[in-house]
Amino acid sequence: MKRILPLLFVISLLAVGCKRGAEPLPVMSFNVRLGVADDGDHSWVYRREAAAAMIGDQAPAVFGVQEAYDFQLSFIADRCPGYACVGVGREDGLSQGEHMAVFYDTERIELKDWGTYWLSETPDEPSLGWDAACKRTATWTLLYDRKAGRHFYFVNTHLDHVGKVARREGLALIVSRIGAMNPDGYPMVLVGDFNVFPDDPCLKDLRGMMEDAWESAATVDDGPTWHNWGRVTDRPHIDYVFYSGFSSCESMTRITGAYLDCPFVSDHYPVKAVLRY
Repeated sequence: MKRILPLLFVISLLAVGCKRGAEPLPVMSFNVRLGVADDGDHSWVYRREAAAAMIGDQAPAVFGVQEAYDFQLSFIADRCPGYACVGVGREDGLSQGEHMAVFYDTERIELKDWGTYWLSETPDEPSLGWDAACKRTATWTLLYDRKAGRHFYFVNTHLDHVGKVARREGLALIVSRIGAMNPDGYPMVLVGDFNVFPDDPCLKDLRGMMEDAWESAATVDDGPTWHNWGRVTDRPHIDYVFYSGFSSCESMTRITGAYLDCPFVSDHYPVKAVLRY
């Protein structure tokens, strides 16, 4: 018995470790399309229930949203009560304008810390950067995954749609801050609408420190992510999930199905990656 009990104890510990290691982490990026836009039959009021239904169906542990106004965040939080979110409006650092918010499943994920910075020469205050058409931000979170017993960072951003310098320098700022914010070497996820195709040179440095889920996932459903309400069918993706510190990515997919008879939850398809520690 003196030899058997320690062996059983070791087997038990190994079983717990395998269980934790086997728990996948589903993450998502979702450009919701700003709710103040007049998109006719595709306006937010006509697709908001479908957007909430999609989130409930996909059940990401964490997801980042782009272009969301405060009333859109409130609607999602109300219809998806298992989630909480953090983020600020890009115009004033409070509630005005679009939010690059991060939602997390409160049963599985514990929020440890978070913040927002602007993609500009003065990142710690609301500001317009370089040749950007709009103020742009990144929201970062330090999270604890209760199921896996692991800390990880999750960053959500939206690069400018006009300024080439702003995209390059904004992403360089994110890369720099990702390198500096993680002295403990926790796993890291970066999601967002980058407004660039996969061959854009501004992605070079990022690819040097993180994996692109579109390229590394075992299963991939690639294609346009911005589809302009179904009108674009032959364009490369511009929405991304990058990661580091995870052992693998099981899948990277576009969420293209209809919900509640609504053909499109946004003018972008949400993208979802399933990661393994």
